[in-house]
Amino acid sequence: MIVDPVQAMATVSLPFATSSVSAIPTVVPTLPEYQTSTETGNRTLWVVMVIMLVASIVFTGMAWNIPVSKRLYHIVTTMITIFATLSYFAMAAGHGIGYHHVVERESHKHVPDTTKDVYRQVYWARYVDWSLTTPLLLLDLCLLAGLNGGNIFIAIVADVIMILTGLFAAFGSEDTAQKWGWYAIACIAYLVVIWQLAYHGRATAMAKGGKVGKFFAAIGGFTLVIWTVYPIIWGIADGSRNMNVDQEIIAYAVLDVLAKPIFGAWLLFTHQSMPETNIDIGGFWSEGLKGEGAIRVGDDDDGA
Repeated sequence: MIVDPVQAMATVSLPFATSSVSAIPTVVPTLPEYQTSTETGNRTLWVVMVIMLVASIVFTGMAWNIPVSKRLYHIVTTMITIFATLSYFAMAAGHGIGYHHVVERESHKHVPDTTKDVYRQVYWARYVDWSLTTPLLLLDLCLLAGLNGGNIFIAIVADVIMILTGLFAAFGSEDTAQKWGWYAIACIAYLVVIWQLAYHGRATAMAKGGKVGKFFAAIGGFTLVIWTVYPIIWGIADGSRNMNVDQEIIAYAVLDVLAKPIFGAWLLFTHQSMPETNIDIGGFWSEGLKGEGAIRVGDDDDGA
């Protein structure tokens, strides 16, 4: 009998016919991840903008009842909330925003590592705000304490360095020590600010009298505690990205309200009820140049 080889092969079970081969895992390309704010974050920006605007109007009204020679605190404090109003308006309107690009690497067992592009919103308008408002805020505290010009200059320069290096860190590369290097420099600059206020500022404030010393210790301590929370939020949000953009906005919004309108109201209302805090600045500040520098008929250069 002739056997069809095809039929014979069909009826014979081969040893390897029952073995199964596992599927080769495939690598699916991942789409970029965009970490951006939502409606919650945007509404928060608008709310804080209104708070800053109302504070600016209130502080301006308070200044109208004060002689020009004694408005220094009022003018400086009002400038703080005005700059903050402009900053929050810009952020709420969608301006002053950049994206920090990070490449995240993911490891797998049987296939090569994959990467994912992450783009996170960075509100650089916030750093512009801080670079203007925090020196003014420091100026308020330094004037209250009675610091000399040299200490005030050092405190303000250290503060500006702190803000700028914080901005560089927000856009810094994570492949090197760039991001955390800038962050470390910012923290060192902040320690210089603390030294000027806590050491020199407290000493000069106490020398002005018990009331001024106690008030400076209270409002200065309040400010330093709030300012210490800022770099912590930065490390959790921009630094390690363990906080989403909405949470970052809300955290900074609370700190900004405390550090600017609340601080300003506390300073100005206490200043009105505490004459010891007065700074009477006459001359050019309140009276202009008058006759200084005017050309007088008959004056000769070097007696010629």
